[in-house]
Amino acid sequence: MELFKTIKEMGHEQVLFYHDKKSEMKAIIALHDTGLGSAMGATRLWPYISEEDALRDVLRLSCGMTYKAACANIPVGGGKGVIIAHVENKTDEMLSAYGRFVQSLNGRFITGQDVNLSSEDVCKIKRETKYVVGVSQQSKGPVKMTAIGVLLGIKASVELQWKTKELNQLKVAVQGLGNVGKELCHYLHEHGVKLFVSDLSRKKAEEIKHLYGATIVEPNEIYSLEVDVFSPCALGGILNKLTIPLIKAPIIAGSANNQLEEEQIDSKLLESKNILYCPDYVINAGGLIDVYNEMIGSDEEKTFKQLNNIYDTLLEIFIRAKEQGITTHEAAKYLAKERISRAKKIVTS
Repeated sequence: MELFKTIKEMGHEQVLFYHDKKSEMKAIIALHDTGLGSAMGATRLWPYISEEDALRDVLRLSCGMTYKAACANIPVGGGKGVIIAHVENKTDEMLSAYGRFVQSLNGRFITGQDVNLSSEDVCKIKRETKYVVGVSQQSKGPVKMTAIGVLLGIKASVELQWKTKELNQLKVAVQGLGNVGKELCHYLHEHGVKLFVSDLSRKKAEEIKHLYGATIVEPNEIYSLEVDVFSPCALGGILNKLTIPLIKAPIIAGSANNQLEEEQIDSKLLESKNILYCPDYVINAGGLIDVYNEMIGSDEEKTFKQLNNIYDTLLEIFIRAKEQGITTHEAAKYLAKERISRAKKIVTS
């Protein structure tokens, strides 16, 4: 990777690297855009194989947060943080050091909970910085709201494909049963969906089977199931030249970030198979909507109104893609950039 060339091409304002000698904490924070306000983005802890992989992840995730905020009509910028570590090596000293890192940006970056960070971990980070969201009693729960947003996205996709809003008896394959995946299974079960699930943790899969009567499949079998919807809710990069040819589901709608390994190539490959793809940063915006409204003190009615807009935004993207002969990935980016440009004109006028 050509570091500075890549950062420039992706449009990032600033990328910061931090190493705390005492705790051996290594982290990167990427600020993609602060033109409309502070960059918001959760922090994940992950044992990246290389520092280049960590950088690539934080750059893509932070860029996605800018587009996510724009598509959700949230007036903030996009950012992301990653801590490079194995979860078993996580310490209070490491979390405190990361909190000081966030605090040093003086509010240009506001963070919260992502992969391998618990709510307790985020509370420890918050001891060192006031720029943390999603941990107060006011929050309705970023996990819950993300799952509801994905449910809305599935409904929008089903309406476009089959002219119905009913999910009863549809078959949905959920890949990844972490916080959001598990919550999504709950809502899908309530709607009468037949669930097929996979996770690297057999224990998590067995729990969903027990709770909702789901059928467990092996992780490498989840792609090729004869289902109506494939819902990726684990990590990114799972839609690629190897997995897309296996997919039989006509709809892909899940919470995972960066689902497309090669955005342009893989989105066109999905289109060539007539698979309706819900752009990840549009369908999974529920968590951002929740913590933003927590931050500004909005009431529940306003929060759910913004959450329900995920449904309408996806339909707009689907229709635009069809009318313009472009992929849904491209249509989502065009929509996000238009909204950012329009919002910045209002701010500067």
